[in-house]
Amino acid sequence: MTDHPAGAPPEDPAEVARQIVLRRLTDQPRSRAELATVLASKGVPDEVAGRVLDRFEEVGLVDDAAFAAAWVSSRHRGRGLGRRALAHELRRKGIDGELAQMALASVDDDDERAVAADLVQRKLPAMRRLDPPSAQRRLVGMLARKGYSPGMAFSVVREALADRADGGGAHAPSGLGLAADTSLDLL
Repeated sequence: MTDHPAGAPPEDPAEVARQIVLRRLTDQPRSRAELATVLASKGVPDEVAGRVLDRFEEVGLVDDAAFAAAWVSSRHRGRGLGRRALAHELRRKGIDGELAQMALASVDDDDERAVAADLVQRKLPAMRRLDPPSAQRRLVGMLARKGYSPGMAFSVVREALADRADGGGAHAPSGLGLAADTSLDLL
């Protein structure tokens, strides 16, 4: 703790700002805008915050391009988010449009489609008791909430439901661990 009375400014705002930034960066990577917001909320003057953040950028501890690339990779693979949702999250994190587009370029159409298909396949067992239109509506809604385009969402879901309907589930012996009952609900 400090010996300063409540509300009194600290003696070295730059040192306070450095400590705040270091603490925040040990939790998780953050964008420059996020760190600037934290510093402002702690009462660090804007010019001091700017100098401290500039220095952290110079030494590579704050790097919005690397942050955006890591964020996109992590959230796309881990949470299954589509490009639209990722772009929204990057904007919310204060990443400028050009850096966001560069980071989003790492997610191509095939990769995005594969992740969407995987999400749908993981949800299909929970949909086995629903009629096809209800299953389609729920699965497309799930993909839309995760930032997938309507065209891709409908295409991936239609394909998965068609595979479920004639994918051999009704013909496979049920003792092999295959979901034999998933196609029966579509009849």
